[in-house]
Amino acid sequence: MSALVLTATACDSGGAEAGDDANASASAAADGTGGIKIPDHLKDKLREHGIDVDKWRDGAWKDWDKDDWLREAQDFVNPIIEDLWDPDRMREAEEPDQEVTENDLSGDQGVTDPEPRPVEAAALAPKYHDSAATAGKLLFDSPEGSMVCSATVVEDPANPGKSNLVWTAGHCVHAGKDGGWYRNIAFVPSYNDAGMSNTALETATREQIAPYGVWWGDGAQTSDQWIAQGGATGGDGASYDFAVIHVTPEEGTGGKSLEETVGAALPVDFNAPAVPKVKGIEAIGYPAGAPYDGQKLYRCEDEPGRLSLDKADPTMYRIGCTMTGGSSGGGWIAAGPDGEPALVSNTSIGPVSAGWLAGPRLGEVAKDVYDSVSEKFAGQ
Repeated sequence: MSALVLTATACDSGGAEAGDDANASASAAADGTGGIKIPDHLKDKLREHGIDVDKWRDGAWKDWDKDDWLREAQDFVNPIIEDLWDPDRMREAEEPDQEVTENDLSGDQGVTDPEPRPVEAAALAPKYHDSAATAGKLLFDSPEGSMVCSATVVEDPANPGKSNLVWTAGHCVHAGKDGGWYRNIAFVPSYNDAGMSNTALETATREQIAPYGVWWGDGAQTSDQWIAQGGATGGDGASYDFAVIHVTPEEGTGGKSLEETVGAALPVDFNAPAVPKVKGIEAIGYPAGAPYDGQKLYRCEDEPGRLSLDKADPTMYRIGCTMTGGSSGGGWIAAGPDGEPALVSNTSIGPVSAGWLAGPRLGEVAKDVYDSVSEKFAGQ
């Protein structure tokens, strides 16, 4: 599926399905007057969502009026705005809030193990692509400004060896019960691959910051539970806080998929053992809250315990880890059934004071989300 491109200069229990018609062709070309040309059927689809293409390109996406904020599962639209994510905007994106306090945990009626000891996050040695080719940074715009999460390239059963699927947290694509779909969602694999300092990044080129390109979401899905229950703080909906994004490159890749471009994709294990049979989980991400700056990749490894926020919801994995906001959505990796690395969860919540992270245990609902996006883009 080719994506609608808006040329602009940046200044500053079941799944919830989203995305344009998988068979639609959404090409764009300059018309010589500074405008764009797109197929009439796609113009009509955008109008159905109240989106005027030219106004969107010129900044209408910054209007977060709640009455017009697209919320429902089928409402996801994410037109590419070329060069919107320039180096400054990528570097300055902030971490979203997704924290819990002791009071948030006090009503637990499920099974929760003692709080784990903090595990100091370890910086990965650059180049990140050599040791964590599937990891990257997820960028998006929210009413609070430009935001950042982490994400992981995962396999696509409908397109073996040619996946364009990315796994992240639900709260990195949708605001949950009090909001709608975030905008300008884009994935940057191996962001700042060379591990440059903040000072060096101030003059870095886009190619240095995003050596494998910028990939925009052209379809996304999170859980119905996240859309209905999810909240920015307190852990509401956290047991279902996952999402799958189908991406397309902002610029050409010679026909290569994301998986072919980065050279790897992780399988997803929806039947990972319950605690304590999982002996070790590695969490990876770009923490952006202090004392981290969001520009470098870190990892934690720990034996998981259990965290239950509500006895009606599935129990979550919890590990000791000092990573902060910005690492949200980053992959949790453990040995799969064949002994090889597999994605078993993603970072969802952590305490205000840092020290541990929790992620959903992936089951039937997560598999439905994953399968739906895969099937939607089958053969593309």
